[in-house]
This record gives sequence, C-alpha cells and structure tokens, in this order.
Amino acid sequence: MQLVLEKRAERSNTIALVSPLIAIGLTIVTMVILFAILGKNPLLALHAYFIAPLTDSYSLQEIAVKATPLVMIAIGLSLCYLANAWNIGAEGQFLVGAVAGSWIAVKTQGTDAGAWVLPAMFVLAAAAGALYALIPAICKVKFGASEILTSLMLVYVADLLLDYLVRGPWRDPNGFNFPTTAEFDSVATVPLLIEGGRLHLGSIIALLVVAAAAILLGRTIKGFEIRVVGAAPRAARFGGFNANQLIILTFAVSGALAGLAGIIEVAGPVGHLQPGISPGYGFTAIIVAFLGRLNPLGILIAGLFLALTFIGGEQAQIAMKIPLDVTKVFQGMLLFYVLACDSLILYRFKLSFPNRQVARGTH
Repeated sequence: MQLVLEKRAERSNTIALVSPLIAIGLTIVTMVILFAILGKNPLLALHAYFIAPLTDSYSLQEIAVKATPLVMIAIGLSLCYLANAWNIGAEGQFLVGAVAGSWIAVKTQGTDAGAWVLPAMFVLAAAAGALYALIPAICKVKFGASEILTSLMLVYVADLLLDYLVRGPWRDPNGFNFPTTAEFDSVATVPLLIEGGRLHLGSIIALLVVAAAAILLGRTIKGFEIRVVGAAPRAARFGGFNANQLIILTFAVSGALAGLAGIIEVAGPVGHLQPGISPGYGFTAIIVAFLGRLNPLGILIAGLFLALTFIGGEQAQIAMKIPLDVTKVFQGMLLFYVLACDSLILYRFKLSFPNRQVARGTH
C-alpha cells in the first residue's frame, strides 16, 4: 500500500480559499510544540506574539511600518510569479535601492538642498532596483540562465556593496567609527503621519501600490497578459503574447518596487544607511506573496500578519526571553505549510495498491 499524490481533474477552489488558513493553523500548532520544547508557556507565548501588539497604539503603528516594505516588495514579486518568472532576489534589489537613494542624501548632506531631494531619492532608488533586477531577467531571456540562482546570488553582491560603502567612503567621520552614514537631513527623510510616532508617508505609498496592482491585474490588458502567460503559456503564444518581454517587464517592476521600499525604509524609520537595514524583508515578502494568494488585497492582509510576527517576536523576546530567531522559524514554517497546502489545490492523496495490481495482471 502506498500513499500517492494524484492530479485532480479540476482545480479545487475551496481548498484554494482555505489553504492559507490551514497553513497558519498548522504553523501555530507547530509553534506551540516548539514553545513547549523551549520550556515556555505556549498560551502566554502566543499571546505575546499575536495579541499583545494589537492592544497598544505604538505597536499598531510599528506593525504598519513593518508591513510597508513587505507589501511593496510582495506586490512586485506577485507580478513575477503570476507570469511564471521567479524573482528570489528582492532582498538584493531592496538593498541596492537603499544604497542608490542614499547616495543623494549623502551628497547633499549639509548643503541646504531643497524639497527636490526626497523625490529624487525615490526615483533613483526605484531605477536602481529595476536595473538590478534586469540582470537576472536578461540572463534568463538571452542565455537561458536560471533566474532563481542569478537573482539569489546578486543578493550577496548588494549586501557586500552596502557594507563596503558604510565602512569606507560614506562612513560618518563623527560616528565614533561605527559603520553608518551621517543622519540624513530633514529634506531627505520621509515625513511622519503621526507626531511622536514612527508611522510615515511610506505606508500611504504602499496602499497606493496595492490599489495600482489591483487595477493592473483586474482591469487592464497587460494584467490579463500576465495571468495568461503564467497560467497557459501555449495559449499565450497562440495569442501573440511575448513571454520574454513579460519577464523583462515584471522583473523591472518588481525590482523598482523593492528599490523604492529600500529607500523608504532607510529615509523613514532608520534615518541613515547602515548594515542590517533589512531583517530579511525581501525573503519574507515571498511568504507574504504566496500567503496572499498573489492577490493585491490578500498581500496587504498577509503583509500585516507577517509584520505582526516581527513585532510580536520582539515583545516575546523582551517579556519571555524567547529568542528572536524563533520568529524566523515561524516564518519559515509558514512558507513550508503554505506551499504544502497549495499542492492540495492541484493534487489529492490516494491510496495505491501496486502489489494487488501486479497480481491481477498475472491472472
């Protein structure tokens, strides 16, 4: 007797709808077991992770701040994944955007530059992110190289570039030898929405990105083309859609959004460029994209949920001495269960009896 996966005759819409909830439920069950192994009260740990951050206004602002880069990056990734193009290097595009936008802030430091600085930083960051994303896209189209490997390897190049700049030519001479630039001038920082908090204009930009993506995918020919090329490549070819051009386009848009998210993070909550500006936003955004079913509204909800795990993990570390790395374990398990549950959309489990079939064949 064998347990095998059998392809469904039709896609299960019911499982497609509930699979994210099943994945979250399974992840929470797994985390309860992990908390028990660590000697922590599972109920108190879950309260610290998922309830406590929702009871404090400052924590709610922090959730929105954390969700901003996650949602922006995940929206771009969803366009790639819907087109069957696999951008895994959004983390690198995020860092390159942060570096490129920070260049303007560093060069205009103390020069009394005008209000043009912040928009210019946004434009340059988005352009840098797009160009960086085009490297694996062009390698894929022209040479058939795996975009998964090339985009992933470029993450380390971007990380080392940032590290070199803040430890070398851009390091603040008055920064006590810490690897960081000087604090950005006020014209190079993202405006706050609430006085005394950290909620900033980037959150509004993220909502506009979600709305734009919803319109693109739901009401435009280009959005229809993205869906068709990803879901039915042969039909797309017969329809005259160019898959290679779409790979270039979706990678460029994805990189631009990641780069824009990078400079918003640096010019917003951080206020200067330094190593470790990202706790892994580019990789966590992959989870956000799939948990949100590659749908803009779903990504917004998933982004808020994953942001909650970041803030909850910090509170659990303070209140219960739970290692912060447990948050990464949670996010990794969530991705595992999301992909596992997604397989049930197209396949179902079936018991197979190969010995019985062989016996029938001999008779």
